[in-house]
Amino acid sequence: MRKLIVFNTVSLDGYFVDANGDMSWAHQRDQEWNSFTRENASGGGVLLFGRKTYELMVSYWPTPMAMKNDPVVAEGMNNLSKVVFSKTLDRASWKNTKLVKGDLATEVRKLKNEPGDGMAILGSGSIVSQLASEGLIDEYQIAVNPVVLGRGRTMFESVSKRLNFKLLKTRAFENGNVVLWYAPA
Repeated sequence: MRKLIVFNTVSLDGYFVDANGDMSWAHQRDQEWNSFTRENASGGGVLLFGRKTYELMVSYWPTPMAMKNDPVVAEGMNNLSKVVFSKTLDRASWKNTKLVKGDLATEVRKLKNEPGDGMAILGSGSIVSQLASEGLIDEYQIAVNPVVLGRGRTMFESVSKRLNFKLLKTRAFENGNVVLWYAPA
């Protein structure tokens, strides 16, 4: 069975996007953090997105600016297989992207049962929330950024029941970020 992970950055007050849906605050540039994100981006597998995150990603990663700013991550993002879950998109034009309009949990169960590399969700709080409630996420990699936003959206805003996790490992970075790896308890 394929493993499904989530990798998201959150503020100290628990938001993965601010009140306007912006996450530029999460992009701290330093050598150690850049090396870590490049390593993560070259891991292979399949990326899963909701519509909003897909539109954000496709507006940047296939551009010359992305190739200039971070060619390793851009190459990974552009070449990896991607699945976008949306009932409103008519098509997904980004290279190696499949559009899925069916029931999210049912479709992810099918994907998890297929052979192949693991899958990762980046951003996409609405699908994280739905899949967490269904018990379909195997690991959460949460980068805590030392900023307080005051308002925004959490990854778990539609979760209506308690979810317990066990800490697998941690890593602190010089820029103040701390990555926490959790698995469902």
